[in-house]
Amino acid sequence: MRILETRSLRWPDEAATQAFAERLARCPSLRDANLELHGSLGAGKTSLVRHLLRALGVAGRIKSPSYAVLESYDLADWGGQGLVSHFDFYRFSDPREWEDAGFRDIFTAPGLKLSEWPEKAAGMLPDADLQVHLNTENDDSRTVELRAGTARGQVLLQELQALEIPGGPV
Repeated sequence: MRILETRSLRWPDEAATQAFAERLARCPSLRDANLELHGSLGAGKTSLVRHLLRALGVAGRIKSPSYAVLESYDLADWGGQGLVSHFDFYRFSDPREWEDAGFRDIFTAPGLKLSEWPEKAAGMLPDADLQVHLNTENDDSRTVELRAGTARGQVLLQELQALEIPGGPV
């Protein structure tokens, strides 16, 4: 994937992760975006998704799709609009499983797509608008790199910058 623009952040704690997710939820370009979440086990990928879904209005239990691979949310059920598809490809052993599961249709349809462990479906996923790379530091803070891979991703970075996200300048 070609990287058009990059921003770096530092999240000192869970509250910073939540604040970022709340600001991201306010970005108009997020509605049909394709986001990839990269990081080791425990880096905070699922936590970020949970905070984002809460900020988008999802109430009730938010399950990790670790076993089901996909959890879908119709934001209209919570007074919002749009669809969110949350993928977790951790258990994939072959990228072709993505094709066999019929996910191509979801990625071409309107709605927000959030993919954890996208490298497990390498070569099958469409280019991400925004890649979020999370790294856990020794003090349990997170360093975050946001990489825009499309024009929509660049717009998302601009929208985030206008919202003055915590963790450093975007």
